[in-house]
Amino acid sequence: MEPIVHPVFEKQTGTWQYIVACPNTREAVIIDPVLNLDLAELNISTTSADELLAVAASNEYTIIRLLETHAHADHLTAAFYLQQRLLESSQSKPPISTGRRIKLVQERFGKEYNIPQKELDEAFDYLFDDDEQFKIGQISAQVLHLPGHTPDHSGYMVGSNVFTGDSIFNPDVGSARCDFPNGDASVLYKTMQTLLALPPHFKLYTGHDYPPQDSGREPMSFVTVEQQLENNKHVRKGTKAREFVSWRIERDAGLKEPRLLHQALQVNVRGGRLPQSHDGSQRTFLQVPFQAPRSLS
Repeated sequence: MEPIVHPVFEKQTGTWQYIVACPNTREAVIIDPVLNLDLAELNISTTSADELLAVAASNEYTIIRLLETHAHADHLTAAFYLQQRLLESSQSKPPISTGRRIKLVQERFGKEYNIPQKELDEAFDYLFDDDEQFKIGQISAQVLHLPGHTPDHSGYMVGSNVFTGDSIFNPDVGSARCDFPNGDASVLYKTMQTLLALPPHFKLYTGHDYPPQDSGREPMSFVTVEQQLENNKHVRKGTKAREFVSWRIERDAGLKEPRLLHQALQVNVRGGRLPQSHDGSQRTFLQVPFQAPRSLS
């Protein structure tokens, strides 16, 4: 049995969000939901997440899990917001879930941003083991460990569909950066080869799409394994590991850090919870580190 897949594109960060549902039971999961952050206005809103809730409601889906592929560095997850809204409306609490290696990322960035350990311990309701299987209604799903972009990165195989997060991009975009802590271009190459070894008709749903300006195309949520093998500009059939790794390292050395890096990591290692306010207001505070001369210390 194949799932029903609803791709929902968030334009500001170029993120694909997914609702994946069993057609018989109407049980569904949401993968990589986005909170909207406006840096100019210093405002966090829920427009994109509310769109996901509307799609789920109009199709009479019961959301049974909220899945994260990794601790994103380019957007804030809406997982906790969705969990609270779903709890209010149905008295059920879909667990916020990701791969077990999120603990490595939490340990590093918890220290960097002085996040209380209790907030990290409470961030995720369930952590998957590698290759763990679970059900979406009557459909079997499997967790895939897909490291390289980040060490905690997971994907989800549902029928002949793989939700790859940032482990592979569409053919004319290619691949994700590997210069985050414990990212590794050689490991990403192996991950991409694992995906490309799947049956040629399998659909690889990407976590982002950034259509090249000269392509004239709209954002695409997936292509098949066969299309990736023939056309992926970084790892098409015949690309050697040393070629990919050399190019990726050189490319990453010239990239700026993601615009929302610090805000995203502080929220995402908390599973979408915001730092607690101490004045009873709706304000929250996120740290942004700066380099300063010793004379100002």
